Amino acid sequence: MEEVNKTRYSDEELEEFRGIINEMLEKARAEYNTLREAMTHAGGNDILDTAPTFKTVEDDGAFQLSKEEAGALAQRQYKFIQNLEAALVRIENKTYGICRVTGKLIPKERLRLVPHATTTVEGKAILEKTGRK
Repeated sequence: MEEVNKTRYSDEELEEFRGIINEMLEKARAEYNTLREAMTHAGGNDILDTAPTFKTVEDDGAFQLSKEEAGALAQRQYKFIQNLEAALVRIENKTYGICRVTGKLIPKERLRLVPHATTTVEGKAILEKTGRK
């Protein structure tokens, strides 16, 4: 069956994407936990604090900025995790890889790079043109 005429990815293809997503999820969760720990231990000088930027900063304003940056990064990472988890749900529902705007299959190359994508490049352009997300 040619990809152009397909309406959804095969179970085998979905399993390939599940593997990619699970691998990314594992890394994303580890990074999220590291960022949260950095925020939690940022004020202390105990042995758990291994982030040199937090230990050596003496100016309170600079310390706060570092903590805010870590918080912003953690928040972004959490959203990324949520998007990856939503992609796993779409795999379960067998709707993964179908553009929510055009209804066309999102190319495999795009999904391998951005496995949580919900639109084709064409669909994304339509959304940007209309001001929707």
